[in-house]
Amino acid sequence: MRAGVFDSGVGGLSVVRSLLEHRLFDEIIYYGDTARVPYGVKDKNTIIRYSLEAVEFFKNFDIDTLICACNSVSAYAIPELRAKAPFPVFGVIEPGAIAVHNTITNKDAHILILGTRATINSGKYQHLLEGYGFANITALAPSLFVPIVEEGLFNGPILEQAMHYYFKDLAQAPDVIILGCTHFPLIKDAIGAYFPKALLIHSGEAIVEHLEGHLTLEKQKQKTQLKLFATENPEGLKKVAATWLGLEKGMLL
Repeated sequence: MRAGVFDSGVGGLSVVRSLLEHRLFDEIIYYGDTARVPYGVKDKNTIIRYSLEAVEFFKNFDIDTLICACNSVSAYAIPELRAKAPFPVFGVIEPGAIAVHNTITNKDAHILILGTRATINSGKYQHLLEGYGFANITALAPSLFVPIVEEGLFNGPILEQAMHYYFKDLAQAPDVIILGCTHFPLIKDAIGAYFPKALLIHSGEAIVEHLEGHLTLEKQKQKTQLKLFATENPEGLKKVAATWLGLEKGMLL
């Protein structure tokens, strides 16, 4: 099977990493809208318009499913994408909320949602979690995390200061942290060290479990081939992919 993965930039490679590890697809077509990143500061209509343009791009490939790795797209554009796409479309917010529901039995657990401003303002995570009976929910938009990750600063004093800035006023330590932005799994070790007792849930693993429950998938014997496309600086995207994914020769086309 061939999957398309769409993200506003390079962050969706964290979802690709999980897909590669599980070998669910023969081939993955990745499209990053790097010319217009980030989506998390844009309004709903703009996010939907950009996302529909991405669907047109994927129509050039014979893909079996489209995975919207971007949480901002998943928050606002999934119904419109499903109406226009000739293939199944999956977002990452619903799988993330389901993962919490399937993992956490204590409805009083303190859940911390970390995401872009657009994702947090949509209330999508909060609404789904409340529907599962969770009431102790805090949502934060740590906007500085994205450029920090883009700079490759996955640990160290700059990231530590940013975490302290955003987390210092929390009334209580979280029991569960949803990494509701594709950049954030890249700093999960640092976040986990800051909150050592918290369970971290990120889009990559959640969407893998979700896909396995909704598609007929078999683990591939051969390593997945990956094709990368970007609206700006595609060579930069390939360089980041080689670093983040630790790609072996022959996997990246």
